[in-house]
Amino acid sequence: MYNLSVVLEDSARTHPDHPALVLGDRRLTYAQVEASANQVAGYLVSIGIEPGDRVALTCPNLPFFPIVYYGILKTGAVVVPLNVLNKAREVTYYLDDAQVSAYFCFEGTAELPMGREGYEGARGAASSPTFVLITADPAAPSPIDGVTTLSQAIGSRPPTFATVQRAETDTAVVLYTSGTTGRPKGAELSHSNQLMNALVCNRLFASRPGEDVHLVALPLFHTFGATVDLNASFSMASTLVLMPRFDPAAALDLLVREHVTFFAGVPTMWWGLLGALHDGVDVAPIAENLRMGVSGGAAMPVEILRAVQEKLGVTIMEGYGLSETSPVACFSLRERPRPGSIGLPVWGIECMLVDPASPDWEAVREVGEVGELAVRGHNIMTGYLNRPEETAAVVHDGWFRTGDLARRDEEGFYFIVDRSKDMIVRGGYNVYPREVEEVLMTHPDVSLAAVIGVPAEGIGEDVKAHVILRDGAAVTAQELREWAKEQMAAYKYPREIVLVDELPMTSTGKILKRELS
Repeated sequence: MYNLSVVLEDSARTHPDHPALVLGDRRLTYAQVEASANQVAGYLVSIGIEPGDRVALTCPNLPFFPIVYYGILKTGAVVVPLNVLNKAREVTYYLDDAQVSAYFCFEGTAELPMGREGYEGARGAASSPTFVLITADPAAPSPIDGVTTLSQAIGSRPPTFATVQRAETDTAVVLYTSGTTGRPKGAELSHSNQLMNALVCNRLFASRPGEDVHLVALPLFHTFGATVDLNASFSMASTLVLMPRFDPAAALDLLVREHVTFFAGVPTMWWGLLGALHDGVDVAPIAENLRMGVSGGAAMPVEILRAVQEKLGVTIMEGYGLSETSPVACFSLRERPRPGSIGLPVWGIECMLVDPASPDWEAVREVGEVGELAVRGHNIMTGYLNRPEETAAVVHDGWFRTGDLARRDEEGFYFIVDRSKDMIVRGGYNVYPREVEEVLMTHPDVSLAAVIGVPAEGIGEDVKAHVILRDGAAVTAQELREWAKEQMAAYKYPREIVLVDELPMTSTGKILKRELS
């Protein structure tokens, strides 16, 4: 029996005065974060939240995120982190699908009004959850009439709370993911999944208690940031320097000013850092302090790996994983670099390649032969929330089929060669074509849509839609693009829409996306 919140509680006990969170000039110690999380837990219990209930959280990389995240966990409830770019209709879907009982949402800005989108999404839910607005200024009144703010919710509640202990296999977090088979589904990750993955990260990175400083640009609502930058570092009493929005020049400044020792980012973040270097940037202190560089979320171009080593003096460790694997499954080794490889299975994890066409999970035995990557170990989700059939389709005897095609070399290093799914990776965010297509087809003038990923400098891939309009429709591609922008998160909507008369198809009516460009 334990609770994932132990990663905060133990560090608050052993390093109470050590800085846990840094945002600009503001610094919070582990004792302060623990006290605030306890107040959140007290509030949740006061409104009737019980162990196993699901509580959603929309918040960028601000101190509020870990405070609310661990506050939810302390009650024995389940955290449902949501993307800050979600529109109201998307929020409603997640709240309904997870049957959320309470929802904490940051107010956002005029450019990104996540509070308003979250509130409208909550109002549209079948069973509207208790809505709590997190204001940028804790002392500010609620900008939405009748809505409780976080400050009002926790008020003068005591800074202590008796954490509810849970079984290791009980769900701690539900992370929403998707594929080509339908709408997003929630991967249930247990307290053990999350804690073991965090501890494995510390083993990989040779983390040092009370010494490391993380620059946190990865979104904490995403599995990569939540594990590598939050749970793993909190378990080691590291300091997290928060970036609500990644800016390469600002990141370089923080690397120097805060003596950062650890930076994890998607490839486009590393690419951005390299692009922001100029003659006026003194890289000497960066190279001196930065002992660990990590990349994941998409394949890292070899040229970027080499340029980072040359200019910043750090060898990037490249990892691989998915929401369903908590996420870390494989990692490269600094002492045995293999550019282009996702490395070896991490401690306690097994990998194998299976014939993608085999329903019997027949293993691929030959070195160099391509197969679908399957993973087994302590990191595998307990299942998709309320989707037993979809769970059974990808999990068998503890093995999880990732949907990614890979090969293995003579030394056991794995290399991803393709995706069996149509997923698009845009700037580190996963975009699922079918979800975009389904939204486009809700437009009254759209008859059929096919969405693909196209190469895009700086972000890896961009989203492009080929659309057939209904007879007599007058909507233009630009008008449809602007409509889609209002319906979907900013990273999802197609930047380019092409109106066509027909789409290439097989004899069975399946669209041949490989013939689109």
